Amino acid sequence: MSYYLLYLHPCYVTILSILTYQRGQYMEREKLKSRLGFILLSAGCAIGIGNVWKFPYIAGEGGGGTFVLFYLIFLVILGLPILSMEFAVGRASQKSPIKAYQALEKPKQKWHIHGYLTLIGCYLLMMFYTCVSGWMLQYFYMTATGKLENLDTQGVENAFNNMLSDPGTMCFWTILVVLLGIIVCAKGLQNGLEKITKVMMVALFLIMIVLAINSFTMEGAKEGLSYFLLPDFERMKEVGVIKTLVSAMNQAFFTLSLGIGAMAIFGSYIDKKHTLLGESARVVVLDTFVAISAGLIIFPACFTYNVDQTSGPSLIFITLPNIFANMPMGRLWGSIFFLFMSFAALSTIFAVFENIICCTMELTGFSRKKSSAINFFLISALSLPCVLGFNLLQWDGFSIFGGTIMDLEDFLVSNIFLPLGSLVYLLFCVSKKGWGWKNYMAEANAGKGLKVKNWMRVYLTYILPLIVIFIFLFGIYDKFKTLF
Repeated sequence: MSYYLLYLHPCYVTILSILTYQRGQYMEREKLKSRLGFILLSAGCAIGIGNVWKFPYIAGEGGGGTFVLFYLIFLVILGLPILSMEFAVGRASQKSPIKAYQALEKPKQKWHIHGYLTLIGCYLLMMFYTCVSGWMLQYFYMTATGKLENLDTQGVENAFNNMLSDPGTMCFWTILVVLLGIIVCAKGLQNGLEKITKVMMVALFLIMIVLAINSFTMEGAKEGLSYFLLPDFERMKEVGVIKTLVSAMNQAFFTLSLGIGAMAIFGSYIDKKHTLLGESARVVVLDTFVAISAGLIIFPACFTYNVDQTSGPSLIFITLPNIFANMPMGRLWGSIFFLFMSFAALSTIFAVFENIICCTMELTGFSRKKSSAINFFLISALSLPCVLGFNLLQWDGFSIFGGTIMDLEDFLVSNIFLPLGSLVYLLFCVSKKGWGWKNYMAEANAGKGLKVKNWMRVYLTYILPLIVIFIFLFGIYDKFKTLF
């Protein structure tokens, strides 16, 4: 069933393309109201579950502070330039990702094919991200209402397993997430997405600060923070130098969700008052702030209550609820934590939905509300295989990807669409057969702020593409190495 739904994407794109031909002029393009809105929207897209869910346990596995150090280095040399390129393509074209290449490419070139693939990638991401976001909302509800109180370790684990095995509950929260995203985006760019995201992101940052301060007061705070922040090269050797470096490189590359046009759309909504490398740096700083803050919140609690900080996704849904159950005012702190997680998840949902809806509008000429309505039903339907993959659609054939339909969808996005999409954006901006270095640099450097320098050209043209190819090939190898 999941494969069938995946193949619906190109069909959907083809139908929309036909409709485009039959529709008239597009409405005048919307613009963001403020620079702050652009930065927070872009940061909201980058800030997601991976910052809070994945980063702490990967950092734990990778040796703590040493991992964080290399993560920051790779973030600057990998994520920052590609992010500026995606912004540049969006701002120069003033189009959605699906139309951007057509506006910038030379006659008879085929770069625009990737535009359609970005839309497919966004749909594919939402096919499982809506489900996981639903988990966050449900856990906020269960924690706030005291449903996880007075449960022992096994009881907390059973609560998570019972959630996964109940298709009705899973469907309800998943569709609620889709509905929230569609309602926000349907209200318009400024009055809906920008206004709501500003409030939500400010609330997210405040919640993080409150949670971090609370963690600093725990008995194991000093030990936990030292493990997380202080580089320990001996521990790095124990984990494996290559493993730590590759893990840090992967996390730095994937944290910004580059390659599927989710960032390019916001580039198309801004003016040329500020350089794109400078704006990208601000987004990277906010994204990193959230990831580091998540570690500041989680590690002191893990060391205080002597729990494994490298326990993977179960850290969020099993380990931490157990900690909250034994913590003074645990119900309050648990509720605040899962509210924070919900905001982190929804910020990405809203951003990607905006990209999908904008692409639909440009392909069909439909209004924002009509495009939103269509995508509510479409995304809800496409999310069902992931939801049912934990209960009614379990199949051993998915074991190579992790065990579920969600794992398959995550593999396709993380290991195929993101690295290859980033490579396309990169080559398009530096290649003479694409948009070209001069055009990219001129667009990126328009306005005040941090400039792209000409000496960067050698690195961005010849070295960075090889690194991205390595990340892609290593991801494939790592997933299928048991078959070799």
